[in-house]
Amino acid sequence: MKLSVKILAILLLVSFASPSDAQTKFRSRSHKLDTNAAAEARLKEMWSLILDRYVESPDMDSLATQAIVAMLKSLDPHSIYIPAKDVQKANENLQGNFEGVGISFQIVDDTIHVVDVIEGGPSSKVGILPGDKIIRIDGRPAVGDSVNNTFVSNHLRGPKGSQVTITMLRGSAEKDFSITRGKVPIRSIDTWFMATDTVGYIKLERFARTSVDEFRAALADLQRQGMKSLMLDLRGNSGGFLDIATALANEFLPARKLIVYQEGRRQPRHSYSTNATGRFREGRLVVIIDENSASASEIVSGAVQDWDRGTIVGRRSFGKGLVQRMFSLKDGSQVRLTTARYYTPSGRCIQKPYKAGGDAYRNDIYERYKHGELISQDSIHFPDSLKFKTASGRVVYGGGGIMPDVFVPMDTSKLADYFVTLRNKGLVNEFPLRWSESHRAELKDIPFDAFLLKYDSYAIDNEFASFAQSKDYPVTDTTGTTDPQRLALTENYLHLLLKALIAKNLYGTKYYYQIMHEVDPCYKKALEVVSSK
Repeated sequence: MKLSVKILAILLLVSFASPSDAQTKFRSRSHKLDTNAAAEARLKEMWSLILDRYVESPDMDSLATQAIVAMLKSLDPHSIYIPAKDVQKANENLQGNFEGVGISFQIVDDTIHVVDVIEGGPSSKVGILPGDKIIRIDGRPAVGDSVNNTFVSNHLRGPKGSQVTITMLRGSAEKDFSITRGKVPIRSIDTWFMATDTVGYIKLERFARTSVDEFRAALADLQRQGMKSLMLDLRGNSGGFLDIATALANEFLPARKLIVYQEGRRQPRHSYSTNATGRFREGRLVVIIDENSASASEIVSGAVQDWDRGTIVGRRSFGKGLVQRMFSLKDGSQVRLTTARYYTPSGRCIQKPYKAGGDAYRNDIYERYKHGELISQDSIHFPDSLKFKTASGRVVYGGGGIMPDVFVPMDTSKLADYFVTLRNKGLVNEFPLRWSESHRAELKDIPFDAFLLKYDSYAIDNEFASFAQSKDYPVTDTTGTTDPQRLALTENYLHLLLKALIAKNLYGTKYYYQIMHEVDPCYKKALEVVSSK
């Protein structure tokens, strides 16, 4: 009896001396609420003080914008403010369309040359053709020193339903086109083709609203051609919509497999899993990434790696694992606010470390280069605390980005100085455009494969040398470059680049990549991996 009383007394003493967990949390929350209220009151007080007492009439709208930008910058690198006037443009790439006339162009000698007419856009419907030159817009001259990319964008883009009259020079004849601006599709897949008889290749530029539909169409086309294995290129893909990323990962994985989950202070864990509807759940798969593959690209490659579904080839990805939600403000502006973090199926956090408001995060890729990470896999070190395991027990690492299974160093081969000069002067782009325009009529009925077979007969390298000479930049000027290997590398690269740019001008962007992969180390390694027994 005495023992029971003593125990009861001790328990009572402890309960009075030490607050419970619930009490501690309550007091902590109360303190935070008090602190937050005080901070809010201070902001309002400062706002009123400036408005009432400042020496001049202040631009309060500008002050509000600057304050919002500064607050978001102090949180993390990806929370941003978008003014109302910029909202539409900021969202165009992800929505998969923009409003305008639907052409791609290049400015040469102060003249706007139509390089491509986007299929399904307003310009294609009225008969504008690649090779046309824009000389007037709504009756006003569109040539001269004032013509630049901004000029063209400001005059040709506009709200759906509005009209613009463009005067084109086609050959020596002038033609007027009245165009009703409308939705112009933006493709998120740059190219797809058969790399071998059984290996397909798809390059995805962004995760936009149309990306999964585009991917499925490209995949079906490759499968009709006999594809058994796939290379998915996500290099330079900075991400996009989360639901599009999970839908794409679903294309590769069996049913009921976790793709990614997200969790935040005010957002409970939410998981995304597969549903057995994927169109490429079997067959060899390689995903190519680099230091500019971010966010949605890392979700897909992380899921593929964690489930051992395919091989990741390239270099460590960017490391963006912060989830942003879009919040619209009353004036039409928007805030992309970070609300959670992504985690791969094995539990890896994709986000690399950051210090709010610091420059180190923005300079991270350069720091990787300085420390040798982009050149040598041996320069990359992760602590054991960041070690995770895939479904089969392979070791992978967290701590920011996806580390590839097969590392491919950055190509640091230096091209000769004369090539750099030719490129910087715009001659490497100008010549292919001029050549394409002068041969477009004779090649319009010749398919791409036939053009490739015929290409060398045109002696284009010699024509380019004469063109460069006429501009006082001879290709033969090898001043400062005496290394024979470097000269040979440059000549081969220039030869392929001219061929690729001419093919792009005549047949479309997808054919540019198909040619340039001949000098692409990541592509070559990925093809080797996916083709190995």
